[in-house]
Amino acid sequence: MYARGSAPGQSVNDQKLTRMYVIFVLAIIVIACLFFLLDRALKAIQRGRRRRAASKRLVAAAIAAEEQHRRQEQQRRQQRAQHEASTALTNVLPAIRSEDEGPRRVALFPGGPR
Repeated sequence: MYARGSAPGQSVNDQKLTRMYVIFVLAIIVIACLFFLLDRALKAIQRGRRRRAASKRLVAAAIAAEEQHRRQEQQRRQQRAQHEASTALTNVLPAIRSEDEGPRRVALFPGGPR
């Protein structure tokens, strides 16, 4: 009743049962490793999606910032052109007196009251 290579006092059924336990433990270890690898793969996929989304947001923000900078630069150019036009006009026209000097007096008729 002893199988080849078996220890004395161990039947063939005991040997089969021992092998079954070993196979069962190995199967559990393999399944645990597969779950671990599946978890790592899913996390890597999720991380990749987050990075792609962040990259898209970063590109959109860079485009918006560049557009805003372009608008500000255009506004500065317009203000500079308006200032130059105002300066050129002031150089041609005489200065307007301010009201601090008081009202102007205009003679209604020659030799009249002042």
